[in-house]
Amino acid sequence: MGMLIYFIIIILVPILASWKVRSAYKKYSKVHSSSNMTGADVARRILNDNGIYDVTVEPVGGTLSDHYDPRAKVIRLSEDNYYGTSVAGAAVAAHEVGHAIQDHESYAFLRLRHSLVPVANIGSNFSWILIFIGIIAGMSNLLLLGIVFMLAAVVFQIVTLPVEFDASNRAMAQLVSSGVIRNDEERRTRKVLNAAALTYVAAAAVAVLELVRLVLIYTGMSNSEE
Repeated sequence: MGMLIYFIIIILVPILASWKVRSAYKKYSKVHSSSNMTGADVARRILNDNGIYDVTVEPVGGTLSDHYDPRAKVIRLSEDNYYGTSVAGAAVAAHEVGHAIQDHESYAFLRLRHSLVPVANIGSNFSWILIFIGIIAGMSNLLLLGIVFMLAAVVFQIVTLPVEFDASNRAMAQLVSSGVIRNDEERRTRKVLNAAALTYVAAAAVAVLELVRLVLIYTGMSNSEE
């Protein structure tokens, strides 16, 4: 029963977090901002206000596909946010510019996250293969190797948290100081940003829980081999 509850939790938590961000986005994407600025306009204003002129802004297909590409120095906004004038679009655009500002200022956690990407990708791709074989074959050493690979991916998830929260804090400050949103729009904007941050918290929490479960399995296997 305990394992059933555990698996229900790690399945439901990400689903609920994703539902919350999509719900908040859908609600406030229908609310136009008082400035009537498009997401593209918001991004360019904040970039200019911070003296960042080497980052471009362009539309990209999909919904909530917005991201900042540090290699190409491009902020890509989903078309609804790029062309739209909603509170949600302004919040998302400002958040992505927050990452561009982090990059411009060489924000330590962003640099650390970038350095972890290759290791995290390897960990994500190979850890479960090693873990599965280790558990099925009863090979604790192979399971331990899988856990080590998985640890890299978990560390990446944890390091992502301060990066995303900092980008959201920068977004709120920039939206207010630039006059893109009014005082009565701050609460709505923060709801969008907080909902988005929740998805990263959920992903990190699930990753840590799964890592702890596997460590306990490894400990049990090691004890039985003695």
